[in-house]
Amino acid sequence: MRTPTTPTPPGPRGGRPRGGAPRPPAPPPTGRIRRAGLPYLLLLPALILELLVHLVPMVIGIVMSFKELTQFYIRDWGTAPWSGLGNYKVSVDFDAPVGEALLHSFFVTVAFTLLSVGLCWLIGTAAAIYMQDTFTGRGLLRALFLVPYALPVYAAVITWVFMFQHDNGLVNHVLHDQLHLTDKPSFWLIGDNSFYALLTVSVWKGWPFAFLIVMAGLQNIPAELYEAAALDGAGMWQQIRRITLPSLRPVNQVLLLVLFLWTFNDFNTPYVLFGKSAPEAADLISVHIYQASFVTWNFGTGSAMSVLLLLFLLVVTGVYLVLTTRGRRTGDV
Repeated sequence: MRTPTTPTPPGPRGGRPRGGAPRPPAPPPTGRIRRAGLPYLLLLPALILELLVHLVPMVIGIVMSFKELTQFYIRDWGTAPWSGLGNYKVSVDFDAPVGEALLHSFFVTVAFTLLSVGLCWLIGTAAAIYMQDTFTGRGLLRALFLVPYALPVYAAVITWVFMFQHDNGLVNHVLHDQLHLTDKPSFWLIGDNSFYALLTVSVWKGWPFAFLIVMAGLQNIPAELYEAAALDGAGMWQQIRRITLPSLRPVNQVLLLVLFLWTFNDFNTPYVLFGKSAPEAADLISVHIYQASFVTWNFGTGSAMSVLLLLFLLVVTGVYLVLTTRGRRTGDV
């Protein structure tokens, strides 16, 4: 005769549940704190390096902008007298030579940045769309497209310096001697042509980055969208306009902002291409601030110009992010 059994009541928390496997014991509070703090502990070395490399020099530069720091106080810049907003007043006084030169450099930099970013995006997007088709040698062509971006900046720009030489440069040899497009060899590193030389090098160096980013963004567009559009009779340009560009909008928003900041702050390209004194037509604001600081030895005024440049870029970035975010929300609605 089977004796009746009474069901086992559920045990305390952490014991054997009714009709199932035993629950693992809950971790102690100290263990959960350690797990939560481990990511921050791993990020601590990077945060310290970021503080030392970027934030500390930035704060020092802001302090220097309020001092009359010239070559007489280089050895002990802390003893330089305070000038208050004097350096900023000199920088924004556009009727004076210093402010007028800074304003001219600002306009040159804006024109150069807009043209460079636009051409880099246009060439990179066209190349990325072309590379979506399968053909023989596509992998080799992709690798060749990325060569300008992979080369060191100094080696690449120095090569362009030799190519832009007046007497024996490759550019004049092709344009004047072979194609006969010019009446005489042109000076590319001085005068008005220096702007076009700088723009050429910047676009040649920057469009592979746009190509790489856009090509990565194209991988997320389903092929079924293009197949359905082709069945509906949409041509190539309609597919690019209606499918490709709208799908790449989030990628392009980040890409254009990064290209703008990189190009506006570019110092290596004009410095290697022209040296310490850039021509007036290619006087970018980064080189202009360098000349104001290390050529005229007026570090206070140069620091004030740097702070004004930082504020300008922060305002432009903030406005751009607000407009793009608002446009994205409107598009979602």
